[in-house]
Amino acid sequence: MDRLTEMEAFATVVDQGGFTDAARKMGISKSAVSKHVSSLEARLGARLLNRTTRRVSPTEIGLAYYDRALRVLNDAGEADALVSSMQSAPSGLLRISVATDFGVNHLSPVLGGFLEEFPDISVNMVLNNRYVELISEGFDMAVRIGELEDSSLRARKLTETTKRMIASPAYLKKYGRPAKIDDLNEHRLLHYTSQANGSVWKLTAPSGEKRQVRTAGGLSVNDGQSLLNAAISGLGIAYLPSFLYAKAMQDGLVEDVIPDLPVETQGIYAVYPPGRFTQPKVRAFIDFLVHAFADKGPNDW
Repeated sequence: MDRLTEMEAFATVVDQGGFTDAARKMGISKSAVSKHVSSLEARLGARLLNRTTRRVSPTEIGLAYYDRALRVLNDAGEADALVSSMQSAPSGLLRISVATDFGVNHLSPVLGGFLEEFPDISVNMVLNNRYVELISEGFDMAVRIGELEDSSLRARKLTETTKRMIASPAYLKKYGRPAKIDDLNEHRLLHYTSQANGSVWKLTAPSGEKRQVRTAGGLSVNDGQSLLNAAISGLGIAYLPSFLYAKAMQDGLVEDVIPDLPVETQGIYAVYPPGRFTQPKVRAFIDFLVHAFADKGPNDW
């Protein structure tokens, strides 16, 4: 006889306080419920219920077994629901956190295609330049750029971007082109205030040596697009990802300031909470982004 059915019959008898109500709840005969419970007691070699003409109540052993049986039944129900959910069409509200620069320039333009393909999903995209706690702040996923700080999250790489120091031809003509990292001390550096490492650029010298350059002073902005605009206007040198500067560089509005430096490459990831089960709406959106950005990066933006 099926163990889960035996457990369910026993737990329902305890919940309903008798065999008659348990049978009604389960949609089977009273004798069938009694048979399931008797079979369970025989298999376990223990009496789980006190039976009188007036009432049925669990024994001490039965009460302990009831608590464990409920957990098993709940887990089984959740497992069934999980399979059903994974086979169902993606639907519901999808809350996404993404950095403003990437969200405005590259995520927003593809959202229309996603919503058209999945009409049962609605998207709430929150643009900000701070690190959000996905679970505690109620986000289903986030798009993050660079090294992933929280190793507990699951991640899938969408594409890559490079980082370069860029400046306008007019700026380089007026102030000269730095030949090496140390020359940056004599230039106007534009600072991105949302960087986690503060007013410091982490650069790699041609020798492979890791260097740090302080960028405080001049102009500080918490928005990459504004920094790009400032660089195009000739206000200084900015250190930006290729998904921001690629078009401007292609149009000749900015140039690579020190071309001999090794190019810094960063991954762009979809991150989402850990667990064996990925919600269909999250899985659908990540698969969509992988396809949407298949021809992007590191410099092709």
